Amino acid sequence: MAEIHDQFDTILILDFGSQYSHLITRRCRELNVYAELMPCTSKLADLKFKPKGIILSGSPYSVYDDDAPHADPGIYTLGVPILGIRYGLQELCCNYKGQVAKCDHR
Repeated sequence: MAEIHDQFDTILILDFGSQYSHLITRRCRELNVYAELMPCTSKLADLKFKPKGIILSGSPYSVYDDDAPHADPGIYTLGVPILGIRYGLQELCCNYKGQVAKCDHR
């Protein structure tokens, strides 16, 4: 039997510890988009497929925390769209040499 990744375009969702990662995955699937949820520590070389896009989920961390998790840098060389949500956006910004600053108001 063929792998599901061979049958459908797949979105890779990297979970940085957000309580919404499973919800994001479910919503993608409800929109008829196959999504695979994996831990943020997953190595690109271990994937059995090339994703059509990547979603970096949120986290309670800041990219400036000493123990903050980071994605495999290889995801940025795949040439696919990447969506960062909350911490995922900080991760994108940090990777592209941007700065994440604290706001003085909400």
